[in-house]
Amino acid sequence: MKHEGAPQGAEVPPAGEEDPRKPGDSFGRYRFGGLSGKLLLLTAAFVMVAEICIYVPSIANFRNTWLMERLTTAGVAASVLAETNTIAPRLQEELLRTTGALAISLDQGSRRSLIAMSDVPDEVDFVIDMADVSPWSSVRGSFAILTYRGDGVMRAVGTGHMGHTERVDVVLPVALLQKDMLAFSGRILALSLVISIITASLVYIALRALFIRPLRQLTRSMERFAENPEDASRIMPVSGRRDELGDAEIRLAGMEEALSRALHQKQRLADLGLAVSKINHDLRNLLASAQLFLERLEHVPDPTVSRLAPKILATLDRAVSYTQAVMSYGKAQERAPQRRLLTLRRVGDDVADVLGLVDHELVSFENRVPDGVEIDADPEQIFRILLNLCRNALQALEAEKDATLVRRITLEAERTGSCVCISVTDTGPGIPENTRKALFKAFHSGSKHGGIGLGLAIVAELLKAHGGRIRLDDTGGPGTCFRLEVPDRSH
Repeated sequence: MKHEGAPQGAEVPPAGEEDPRKPGDSFGRYRFGGLSGKLLLLTAAFVMVAEICIYVPSIANFRNTWLMERLTTAGVAASVLAETNTIAPRLQEELLRTTGALAISLDQGSRRSLIAMSDVPDEVDFVIDMADVSPWSSVRGSFAILTYRGDGVMRAVGTGHMGHTERVDVVLPVALLQKDMLAFSGRILALSLVISIITASLVYIALRALFIRPLRQLTRSMERFAENPEDASRIMPVSGRRDELGDAEIRLAGMEEALSRALHQKQRLADLGLAVSKINHDLRNLLASAQLFLERLEHVPDPTVSRLAPKILATLDRAVSYTQAVMSYGKAQERAPQRRLLTLRRVGDDVADVLGLVDHELVSFENRVPDGVEIDADPEQIFRILLNLCRNALQALEAEKDATLVRRITLEAERTGSCVCISVTDTGPGIPENTRKALFKAFHSGSKHGGIGLGLAIVAELLKAHGGRIRLDDTGGPGTCFRLEVPDRSH
């Protein structure tokens, strides 16, 4: 639904719904920079997610490496000092300062030696045995240390690497490992941000050049075409891209071309309707004058005039109604059928009489409708239906130049239950394949020259008003056969 005063192509929200666009908003201005900005943010977010997935095993590996370095350093130094059997307090302090440990002990099989020790709390918050480390336990332990709050200690146990030392046991402050892990996390974060910005910028530039700019060109082309759809020069030019956007350009250009052609045709038909409306008044006056002249001729004492004058008057009456029918086709529906019970054979005889088929020199007419076939239809409208079909057949047959050709029009009918089936067949050249799809559409003339393409459209509309239908039957040979179905009225 479009409201009065709304710009062409703009959507108006249904009643009761508020338009999300503010009065100052316009097309081309989007929140977050439109698709380009959203792509930039999404790319940065996806890179950060990838970096997080990399960070988790990295921080776990950093913790394990850090602990192994402390255990190795403490183990080597402690093994060397343990060989002297006596360790000076100064060397113990130096060893503890170098490793950052609070206590170092060695397990040499049957003997366990305390190499160095300072102030060690009674409770240990974490115990880490490097021999039992798994990926999941490393990740879980790393985040436990990162989120730890306090001044506690941890105990790390590892394998000795010198002499008879089997195991190295080191007590370390948790804060020492936590500080180094936080520093490592900061470096990872900074590197991730740099990679994210560089990657997002490159993706943004590439996507903007490959997709966003062509999409904006499509939008501008549609806006330009919408300003004047009848101007064929505004149809979007095709860039020749070999991708989905290229296909979209081709489809859009084809749609704009078809729309422009349809609008141009409708405008021409509107102009035609205006011209016909001007002619219609004068034509009806001329036909009315002809009726007056014929009424005077009826009083002439001539048998031929007495026989033909009523038929000519009836034909003029139909001509007057047909001029009105042409006008009413474009602006209103046909009047509702005023159905009566008719003898179909007589209707066929009247059609043949009006078309001059009774004594025609070239075309023969065969009315094969049984006398007992009755049809429930509007008398004037069923006459127009058969008249249009027989006239089309007559014009097609008269256009043939070969004198040896058989020229015949056949009218047949039968009643099947509550429906009368009628067929109008001729021995003409038939209907070309390229015109069959639009055969029953208005202003799509068939193969005959000089027609405006209203006859079959009017036939289809009148039959539809009766609840019936028409179809082109494939005869399997030369000629054309139209089959009509007219059901009785429902009570």
